[in-house]
Amino acid sequence: MSVHRPDRLGSRAALVGIGATEFSKDSGRSELRLAVEAVRAALDDAGLAPADVDGMVTFTMDGNPEITVAQAAGIGELSFFSRVHYGGGAACATVQQAALAVASGVAEVVVCYRAFNERSGRRFGSGVQHREPSAEGAALGWSLPWGLLTPASWVAMAARRYLHVYGLTPEAFGQVAVTGRRHAASNPEAYFHGRPITLADHAASRWIVEPLRLLDCCQETDGGQALVVTTVERARDLRRPPAVITAAAQGAGRRQEGMTSFYRDDLTGLPETAVVARQLWRTSGLGPADIDVAILYDHFTPFVLMQLEEFGFCGPGEAADFVAQDVLPLNTHGGQLGEAYLHGMNGIAEGVRQLRGDAVNQVEGAGRLLVTAGTGVPTSGLLLSRDD
Repeated sequence: MSVHRPDRLGSRAALVGIGATEFSKDSGRSELRLAVEAVRAALDDAGLAPADVDGMVTFTMDGNPEITVAQAAGIGELSFFSRVHYGGGAACATVQQAALAVASGVAEVVVCYRAFNERSGRRFGSGVQHREPSAEGAALGWSLPWGLLTPASWVAMAARRYLHVYGLTPEAFGQVAVTGRRHAASNPEAYFHGRPITLADHAASRWIVEPLRLLDCCQETDGGQALVVTTVERARDLRRPPAVITAAAQGAGRRQEGMTSFYRDDLTGLPETAVVARQLWRTSGLGPADIDVAILYDHFTPFVLMQLEEFGFCGPGEAADFVAQDVLPLNTHGGQLGEAYLHGMNGIAEGVRQLRGDAVNQVEGAGRLLVTAGTGVPTSGLLLSRDD
């Protein structure tokens, strides 16, 4: 039975600063330095000093401990520090934790960050090469012996089932790739700036794991991204217009695993995303028709289609046509397919820019925005709004 639970955030927290390094394939510096550069840039964007910060949140995967980053960035005492698990699924959840800390009075200014050399250092796309025995890793024992070693191979299983059930071909995924690269082409910060693609380009790109082609897969990126969260009251006195955190949610589905949830009743959807969607719509009182821009986690194109369906923007199997109609501005920064792969943190930054009105592909009148984090894993999402 579903129980109504009012939003504990109540629009009491806001994103007030965003900062990033350049997005590259070889940063030439340590991940700690990338993190510190991004944190300092975000604080400068907000008009705050390191001494104002009393909380920090990052990913369990991040190699830069909160205390170490705080020390290197000149931040003093901390009253809150935290980490969120499950890869890209942590992105929006870092903001959720920061917002909860701010709303409850545990901290007043919290920085969320993610930094890595994911191209020149450890590459997630290289797959599982060694893993210590663990309860969490046991599920991989059902997949690794059969050659399912990489995220692309794990997603391909669900993608194949999706195409079969709805009578589609791999070309259905092309609209997502073309949309992301179109927006990246006009974004000077995007790695694929000036390099749009066509549906024909998508169809001609080489297979990675059928039915996924090269242009269905996100990039590998070196870089850092940071976000600053504080109270709405304090935000109104700062340098930039705030992006109010209207609602935030995390979600894990039944029989959830980390991208290998092959024993669910149905592989054509994302139950973890449905958990997030129900919470966001219920606690905010909003629905799909109220959203002006969607920034959806796009590590692989099929999961963008499934997210649109789980959030109710269209019916099951209809998302490819929905994207082709271009009725909902989608991943206006270029996404992880076109701008950079920063585990979704750069998507949150794009949401802030859209609400400020200074995005490179600005959507006129953008006032309410959906951002999602990693799919196929326990995930998270945000609804952001202008402070009207």
